[in-house]
Amino acid sequence: MNHIILIGFMGSGKTSVGKKLAKNRKLEFVDTDKMIEEQSHMKVSEIFAEYGEEYFRNLETLTLRQLLDCEKSLVISVGGGLPVQPQNREYLKMLGSVIYLKASTRTLTERLKGDTSRPLLAEDSGESLSEKIDRLKSGREDIYREVADFEITTDNKGFRKIIEEINRYVG
Repeated sequence: MNHIILIGFMGSGKTSVGKKLAKNRKLEFVDTDKMIEEQSHMKVSEIFAEYGEEYFRNLETLTLRQLLDCEKSLVISVGGGLPVQPQNREYLKMLGSVIYLKASTRTLTERLKGDTSRPLLAEDSGESLSEKIDRLKSGREDIYREVADFEITTDNKGFRKIIEEINRYVG
């Protein structure tokens, strides 16, 4: 099955774009973080707090394995850290077309300020929000590019333009 998978840093627009793209293409939308929350009956932030990041990353891998068995085409939004695991990158490639939604640190900072639901941003490291984003993003950008079939910069673009670019790429 050829799914459309949206990857990128938290706040890059994966969920918002994914929902609109799914509606545009008359497909079901799946968010891996929401799948994990539904199956574990816990919020992502609670899983991080109670079991740690490694446990959560293992749940992400299990979720991708479940999606490999899905018979119908989906639009899938994955957590920002999911592609960091090498096994997950293999699964993403097997699932379908991987689209990297890229946003600048400035845009991400604007979108994420005041968001207390993100465990990796909530930890008190003494850094400003933009410094945290820069640090985390710099460790992931090469990974996002490695796994992506196509890259779209979302800064200053509306949903319609982003969806047009995705549709042009995936056909």
